[in-house]
Amino acid sequence: MNTEKELLTKEEATRQVLSIVKRMALLHYSFARTLVEKLGEKKGKEIAREAAEFYGELVGKKVLQNTLAKGLQPIPENYQEDLPSLGWNIERVIIEGEPRARVHDCNLAQVWKELGEPSLGRLYCYMDQAKYAAYSPELECIHVKNILDGDPYCELAVRQVAREKKRSAQKDPTGAKKKRG
Repeated sequence: MNTEKELLTKEEATRQVLSIVKRMALLHYSFARTLVEKLGEKKGKEIAREAAEFYGELVGKKVLQNTLAKGLQPIPENYQEDLPSLGWNIERVIIEGEPRARVHDCNLAQVWKELGEPSLGRLYCYMDQAKYAAYSPELECIHVKNILDGDPYCELAVRQVAREKKRSAQKDPTGAKKKRG
């Protein structure tokens, strides 16, 4: 292994990041497509979504761990971005007083659209809700817009969970999270 520091141009580093992003999109697609083929449309999509949510939980717990290690509280302002800055065109906007993130040109979505399977790719997006719920049960993530739903960009809002939702979730035993081993 070369011990000298090798510097990459920003363009080359971005190309490398996008290469793995596209592979990740293909991996999700491969698992989702296989599940649908083996188990049928309904059950296959259900399990693919569960897997995406489980992945989101793992991401959210890792971000929470990093936040707490810095002595910070798990609030939206302290969420440490879990996406690389290279390869993602994320615009911070305020809509009707609410901060949102707009993701332009999602490279994951591009792959699923090229494969003609935006609905299978869309299942991956549920990881966003799961990652914020794992980061803090006080937060919820909403896809206000999604490229895979035909919108020009993805727009995410992270909000405090409404008190009514918290109370009903506490009363409803079916709303309990599944334990994973």
